[in-house]
Amino acid sequence: MRIDAHQHFWQFDPVRDAWIDDSMQVIRRDFLPADLAPLLEEKGVDGCVAVQADQSLDETRFLLNLAEENDWIKAVVGWFDLKAEDLEAQLDHFLDHKKLVGARHILEAEPHGFMSSPDFVSGVKKLARRGMTYDILSRESQLEEVNLLLHKLPEMKLVVDHMSKPKIKEASFDHWAKQMIEVAAHDHVTLKLSGLVTEADWSNWKKEDFIPYLDFCLDHFGPDRLMYGSDWPVCLLAGSYAQVHDLIQGYISTLSESEQAKIMGGTAAQFYGLSLY
Repeated sequence: MRIDAHQHFWQFDPVRDAWIDDSMQVIRRDFLPADLAPLLEEKGVDGCVAVQADQSLDETRFLLNLAEENDWIKAVVGWFDLKAEDLEAQLDHFLDHKKLVGARHILEAEPHGFMSSPDFVSGVKKLARRGMTYDILSRESQLEEVNLLLHKLPEMKLVVDHMSKPKIKEASFDHWAKQMIEVAAHDHVTLKLSGLVTEADWSNWKKEDFIPYLDFCLDHFGPDRLMYGSDWPVCLLAGSYAQVHDLIQGYISTLSESEQAKIMGGTAAQFYGLSLY
């Protein structure tokens, strides 16, 4: 099974989606399953994992409704207020939704100390007790705190989105790599090969820009802990779905068929439990 482990849907709202500013005109519109389906089919991708882009329970409901209507949306990573006193009640409300596999918070927008705070960690642990996963959305500058968080969650299924956004446009590598070595030392943590093109020069990137970062991830995580994600439609800021897919597929083309299969779907299927339904 070939799986795109990271993409988004939205009905554009200029107030709610204010992060999509005037420099991002290409994604200032609706993006729904009918837009993505032909792109997946063109590249032989069997399904996807829809990940939250807005921090509301309405977002979780919206994605789950789309997943119920489209079998190829294999799983949903939703949003919950992980610091809320009624978190258990929030989670109980979605008990019947089998495609809800995990949660994410936009940690990259939070101040230092947020992700390692006791109340946030407690909320993430409540997800773990229900067998849910957690997607860590962070930037390179937050990796020290990411590692603090990983130490507090020693057994939970965790995945770092977008390789924690290394500053590829600036060819920043050493600081990112030093911290990522520590991330990789946690065997229970996986990594999404996603969000690369938007961390590069949107108009002038070339595949060689990404090789040091991809080499590092392959060497330190291995195919069992890597998963392909397009980050569509955000990726459209810097490249088409086909370009993003082909960037990863081309990079791993020298690996064995089984190793390629893990990165292009097997790791995601195992991590998110996609074989369960």
